[in-house]
Amino acid sequence: MQHRTTISNDTDSRDATMPTTNKRKPISAEAALARAAALCSRSEQAESDVRTKILGWGVTPDDCDKILARLKSENFLSEERYARAYARDKFAFNGWGRQKIAFMLKAKGVSKPVIEAAIGGIAEADYHATLIKLLNAKARAVAGREPQQARAALLRLAASRGFEPSVFYPAVSQVLGDNADDYDQPPC
Repeated sequence: MQHRTTISNDTDSRDATMPTTNKRKPISAEAALARAAALCSRSEQAESDVRTKILGWGVTPDDCDKILARLKSENFLSEERYARAYARDKFAFNGWGRQKIAFMLKAKGVSKPVIEAAIGGIAEADYHATLIKLLNAKARAVAGREPQQARAALLRLAASRGFEPSVFYPAVSQVLGDNADDYDQPPC
């Protein structure tokens, strides 16, 4: 019987079934502050995400709270700025509606008044134009289906993107060219 001998360093020979753990030495609070400040200066960050990263670096929860307070006081971290940037980017680049943006911001731990201010910054004309653009693209993809199936696909798309029913029901009718009043409002 022939035995194969392999030489490898420990980082390359991890067994895929074994969980990976952070074997790094915890960093000091000062180093964590510098890292977090650099992170926040590159792009807007949610406080909850920064907290998770700092704790992942091995910093104690007390030191983490102090670091977050300092980042806020030095204006590296701002919930309002983050929420505005998040809402603007998710609307512009992902085509998300107000409901989905609000839900995701809430999941990040952003307060309700800040969420409302952030989604309130989306212009109504842009909001409607984005929805119509999404629906027109989907309408081309579902062309040739039964009318009710096409309508259902458009409604699902608009709902999954986080647009409000009071906005997307009339928009779907507009895209499909319907004049039926019974489609203009969501069912009760």
